[in-house]
Amino acid sequence: MGAAGTAGIRHARIPLTAVVLAAGLLALAVVGWALGAGLGVDSAIYRAGALTVLQGGPLYEPLTTQPHWAPALPFTYPPVAAILFLPLTVLPTQLSWGLIAALSALALGRVVRTCMPGGPWRAAVPVTLLAVFVLEPVWRTFALGQLNIVLMAMVVLDVLVLKGSRWSGVLVGLAAAIKLIPLIFVPHLLLTGRRADALRAVGTFVGLNTFAGLVLPADTVQFWTVALIDGNDAITNSWIGNQSLNGIVQRFAGHGAGTLVTVAVLSALCLAAAAVVVHRLHRRGEHLGALLVTAFCGLLVCPVSWTHHWVWMVPLVAFLVPRVLRGSAWARVALAAIPVVGTGWEFFVVPSGAHVELHWSVLEAVPGNAYVLAALALASFAVMRLWRSGMMAT
Repeated sequence: MGAAGTAGIRHARIPLTAVVLAAGLLALAVVGWALGAGLGVDSAIYRAGALTVLQGGPLYEPLTTQPHWAPALPFTYPPVAAILFLPLTVLPTQLSWGLIAALSALALGRVVRTCMPGGPWRAAVPVTLLAVFVLEPVWRTFALGQLNIVLMAMVVLDVLVLKGSRWSGVLVGLAAAIKLIPLIFVPHLLLTGRRADALRAVGTFVGLNTFAGLVLPADTVQFWTVALIDGNDAITNSWIGNQSLNGIVQRFAGHGAGTLVTVAVLSALCLAAAAVVVHRLHRRGEHLGALLVTAFCGLLVCPVSWTHHWVWMVPLVAFLVPRVLRGSAWARVALAAIPVVGTGWEFFVVPSGAHVELHWSVLEAVPGNAYVLAALALASFAVMRLWRSGMMAT
């Protein structure tokens, strides 16, 4: 994405298709509220965490504020996230889900439009937007009431649209304060020569967490000393839903100190390789490609990357569609592979739960680790293409 593409994305608008989807989701939420239906397990936990803060209860003990139909899940986000979720407490649980779902639809539209600016493929934006709903990370994010798509949109806007703005870096810092995974984009800003933006991101992250520490001191200490690791069982999380290097190594090698060392080494190699590729792509003007490398590296090295975190498949699709329309053979193959891997069928045909993943056969392990294996294959292909073009040698 060169100068023309950067200029185009600054004037990108949210597609009408996304606005219609958002309105439909809000209407569904109203119907669910009227019928007393349960909508949005995770959005219910966001709201329950905020209610716990209002009531002065402990945020990282079993919650008592969630609706009766929601499972007893822990609040696993930093305390500042619970503070930022306070507006949800004025809405019924179903309407909280509807608000997050509607924002996610608008954010999804903005991401697709930003990653496919102008050109003859602009007409493909609505089709692409509707098509990505077949991807498991997308439909699961909407079903759960997760914030993944909103946070992804914040990062995409910050990195691709706000460059040169005095506010650039703030959205990355805000996204990281809510869910720590976006911290990976701070070194991305540094690698691409945006030191001031990286400082703003760090300043926003630290400032928000410091504020939370002053308002919720006990919860802040509990989160950073205990809940950060225990909340998602990062040390022994071999469940199929954890599609990360940590998850796949645990599924192959079991739990234990040796596994953690292996994961640490592989993560360091992944970060180093990604840094080289991001730097080379940025020098070439491939800003979206560089962003995608950082995003997928972050998913791989994060100790727990739930399948719904992999919404970064969406900008990958938007990256590939224009190349397919220009006749690229490799992009056509890559785009065709995404629904084969990303629709989520694997998680319904492979046995999972109660650590059964530790005893998978090879035929079960391949689909059971599909996201990680596909990301590693795509990374290998990208490095090979860069090597052939001479970019890795310069």
